[in-house]
This record gives sequence, structure tokens and C-alpha cells, in this order.
Amino acid sequence: MNIHLPACCMVLLLSWGGEAIAAGASSKLELHPQTGVPGSTVSIVGKGLGAFKSVQVNRVTFGGVPALIQRWDPDVIEVKVPSKAATGPVVVSIGKKTLQAGSFTLVYPKITSIQPAEIEPGHSVEILGEHFGLTAGPRDPNTMFGVNDVVVGGLVVRPRRWKDDRIEVEIPANATSGDMAIRLASSDPLPDGSCCTPVEHTVSNRVALTLIPSVRVDPLKGPVGTKVVLFGKEFGASQGQGDSVSFGGHAGVIAQWTDTTIVTHLPVDAETGPVVLRANGRDRTVGTFTVHIPKVSEIVPPAAPIGTLLKIKGENFGIYSESGDSPFAFADFNTGENRVEIGGVPAVIYRWQNDRIDVWVPYSAKSGPVTVYRGATKPNADGSCCATKGVLTTPAGTFTLVTPSIESYAPKSAGLDELVTIKGAGFGTFLMTAEHAYLGINQKAYKRREDVELNENVSRTEVLFNGIAAQVVSWTDNEIVARVPHRNLYGVGKKGEFFDNLSKGPLVVRRGSWDMLPDGTCCTPKKWITLEAGTFTIEAKGMPDPTYFESIHPEDHTSQ
Repeated sequence: MNIHLPACCMVLLLSWGGEAIAAGASSKLELHPQTGVPGSTVSIVGKGLGAFKSVQVNRVTFGGVPALIQRWDPDVIEVKVPSKAATGPVVVSIGKKTLQAGSFTLVYPKITSIQPAEIEPGHSVEILGEHFGLTAGPRDPNTMFGVNDVVVGGLVVRPRRWKDDRIEVEIPANATSGDMAIRLASSDPLPDGSCCTPVEHTVSNRVALTLIPSVRVDPLKGPVGTKVVLFGKEFGASQGQGDSVSFGGHAGVIAQWTDTTIVTHLPVDAETGPVVLRANGRDRTVGTFTVHIPKVSEIVPPAAPIGTLLKIKGENFGIYSESGDSPFAFADFNTGENRVEIGGVPAVIYRWQNDRIDVWVPYSAKSGPVTVYRGATKPNADGSCCATKGVLTTPAGTFTLVTPSIESYAPKSAGLDELVTIKGAGFGTFLMTAEHAYLGINQKAYKRREDVELNENVSRTEVLFNGIAAQVVSWTDNEIVARVPHRNLYGVGKKGEFFDNLSKGPLVVRRGSWDMLPDGTCCTPKKWITLEAGTFTIEAKGMPDPTYFESIHPEDHTSQ
């Protein structure tokens, strides 16, 4: 007689330690991945793994070496490949039962190259090779399992990107030249299966990395003629044969070369491109320079008399006084060939900024084009100055020189402090006496001159009553209002040059300016355009009362 039992009755129960395990419940286990580095995480997937009981009951070994268990579920186990693992079988032990999970091949990190092999601190290096692992691990360096890292000359550097075949790291400022290696961290279980032994590292082969001193280039943009300074170290005590600095392949004239500083100027033929330092027989790219072209957007005003402050607005004019050999423009105040011409006549520079140039219209100015000139050079073949001394010209527009004229004035006579109106055309703008006429004061101050002082002749626009300056109440292009000078009826001057009768004389309007000297420096003595309106009489009105001279404090007894 054949007896058919239900399938559930055919299950053979095995037991150990008081626990029953279904013999038919386990299935073939799969290992993912089957290749890896020490410290990497491996998953074992299958059925019938049961629940985790203890490190004495539940174990996984790689080639006989116990692994640290991170996760144990009935259908998946995750473990870390032990640092002392060997290629071979992976075995899962559940009490006395053992399950084969497959064979695991152990691989080790290998660096094939680093790019670049020479670098400044603060920049990034890319490490190429194989078997670096998929990640550097947890961000916390104190994690019990350790963190994969990179060492340079014994200093640990943190990665920015980490893949199995490439790693990018940033070299810190305190790093030194030395061998670069990758360290893969791993932490194995203790002999009793619990966590953990101290972190150990599997170290890759070593590749040399050379750190070179940092070089700072300032600035990295500007027009031709711009002073460019390289700050660093180990340049050499002086410029050697073949040493140079080039911009887009065009060498600049070296103005100064020391072990820590190089001063050069953007050559007249410079192009946007790499800044290449050639020193001690080696070429090194230290930055990228952008060559700017000066442009003018407008000039204000387009028409005016001499002495007017002409404003040239635009961009990329650079710095006025940067043609010297000092690392700092203010230390030598060398203007070189930088200048502005109005109708072919050099103008007096008042202010020169990157986006604006202000000039005084010179005494000898003519109507015509306004041109901004920027000087630049090109070195000889041996690097000395200069195969070419050129200028970059920038058209700024057309300026019309206006000649002032007087049409009338009224009244023809008045008392002290009374107002006189002068009408005409082309008077221009009024320049206050606070605007110093001593144009060389800036240059002399930069050179630490001790003889810098302002003289008395600081005005450039004035109204004179018989040679005495009057207070200007208002000044427009076609009308001037001035106040009759106070108390000049009593005379003016000093011993031997005293004039006691100033009641009648010429009424004069003056406007002054300078010219540049033939050598390009500033300036000739001030010159004037003088317009005589006619004769003016100061009347005996507004005089002090009779008791004025009887008190030592006349302000207490005067009607004024």
C-alpha cells in the first residue's frame, strides 16, 4: 500500500542548541561583489539565513579569516572584508551549520599616475589607477571602521571626489613634497567575534609628488603697459639668462627681479592667455591674463575754455603711474608715456582711474580730437629693454575750445559789498580756490619731498576790481555776479608798494591754466586769459561809521 503524506510532513527538522532549523529552507547563496579591496562591504543574499543570535553563533569568514558583520537578516548579510583576508571561499556559519557563499577575489589599490606631478599647495591633484574602492567611507574620521584616505609626505589629505579608478584631492598649504599613497581602512572583529580590533590600513604603491612654491600674480587683467607683479619665492636672486615672464606667448620687459618678487609690464603685443614664468631653466604657468582694450564712452563737456576740468569716461584705462620698477604703483609714481592730448596739445592730468580720466584743458589747447595714450614696451631678444617703445592710442571724441568774451557789465559803479553783474559768453565753470593749483604736490609727496607747500596763487578763475580779487557770488557760462571788494578804499599793498587810492580802475575777468613741459612733466607757470570789461568806480558807500576807529573792538560799535 502506498501512503502519500502531505508535503508539510516531509520536512525533516534538525536542531542544535534547542533551536529547530528547516533543512529544506536554505537556498544557494550569492556573493555581491565577488571582487574587492580590504575594508569594502560585501553582501551575501539567499534564503534560510535565520535571525542573528550572537557573534558566537553567526559568523562569516573570507579564506578562513573572520569578517566583521554589519547586518544580518533572514535573506541578506552584509560584512566588511577583513584586512588580513585572502582570496578564497566565503563561508557562512550558523552554529554548527556551514553554508558556502562562493569565492571572493581580493584586490589591492594601485596608483598608475598622478596629474599633475608638480603642483602648488592649495590646488587639486587627480590620482589615476585601480581598486581604490567606491568611496572614502563615512565623513566622520572617528568612525569605528576607519576612513579611506590619501597621504602626501606623511600628511593625511582629504579627498574631494572618490571613485574606484580615480581620486581628486586638494593639497593643503602645510603639505611638503613626498610620496603619495592611498590607504584603505579596515577593522576586523576581535577573537571572540565582537567589535573591533584597531583600524588597520592597506596601503597602495607610492608615487612621488613635488610641491612647488605658490606664486601670486597681481593683477590678472588690464590694458597694455599694466604693471604685473609676481609674488613668491625661489625665483633666483636676479634675472638669469633665459629667465622671462610671458603673456599669451609674448614676453614682457622685466623691471625688477628678486628671489621673492618679479616686476614686469604687459608688453605692447600681449594677448589674452597663460602667464608663463621661465626661471631656473623651467617653464611654469602661474595664471591666465586677460588683456583689456581701453574704450571711451563720452567726454564732458565737449566744448569749454582753458582751465576746464575735462572728464573722459569709459573703461580699461588702467593705472596712471605704473611704469616704474617698484612692486607698488604709488612708490615711484612713474607715469611713462601715459597721457592725454587735446588737439595735439598734452593736457594736465588731474585724476586717472580705470573708468575715468580728468584733465585740465591746457593754456595752449586747440580745438580737435581728444586722444588717450597708454605707453607699453617690447623687450629685446635677451629680455632687456627695449626693442619697441610704443603707445596704444584710444580716440575719445572731439573737443571745441571756447574763447570767453564780455558783452556788458552793470552797474559801472557801486559801494562796498554791492553786487556787479558781468554778462558774456564762454566763461566756463568756476574753479574754487580750494582746488590746489600746485599740480606737482602729489608726485612730490610720493617721493617724500620736504619742500611741499601751497603758495598763495591758488585761484584759476577770478574777478578783479582794480587788481583786487572780489568774492564771486555766482558764475555760469554766460553770467558772473561778484561782490565789490570789502574796504579796499583804504588801499592795499606793503611798504614801498602801497596803493592808497583804489576807488577807480579796470574790472577784469581772468581764467588761468598751465601747459606741460617739453619733457612731459608738469608744468609751466600758470598763464592767464584776461578779459577787461571796462572801468569801474567804487563809491564811498557802505563805509564804517565815524566811531569805527575809536574802539579796539569795532565790531561792537558798527552799523555793518
